[in-house]
Amino acid sequence: MKSLIQAVVVAAALVAPVVSFAQQSDAPKLTRAQVRAELVQLEKAGYRVGDGDNTTYPAQVQAAEAKVATQNGASSGYGGAVSGSSQSGSRGVSAADWTAMYNHP
Repeated sequence: MKSLIQAVVVAAALVAPVVSFAQQSDAPKLTRAQVRAELVQLEKAGYRVGDGDNTTYPAQVQAAEAKVATQNGASSGYGGAVSGSSQSGSRGVSAADWTAMYNHP
């Protein structure tokens, strides 16, 4: 009886990740033809699939996607236009505080 319970527990532990992975997502499903059409659009916009140059991959595909989006008249879904500027990398601690923290007598 114990071996049956152990077998059920082990089987449940092995099946649980598979069941959770197989859940449906709300993302739209693309057909093979749609994916190929998108690749053709990207190639026409200047992106070369499989050219062996992986050093600038993200920048190349993003630039091609931006060209395709402007050709299709689509706008970005990541919010509106932002005006202004921002600064990063500024010193968070004054020179006097830095000296007081790290220059011990």
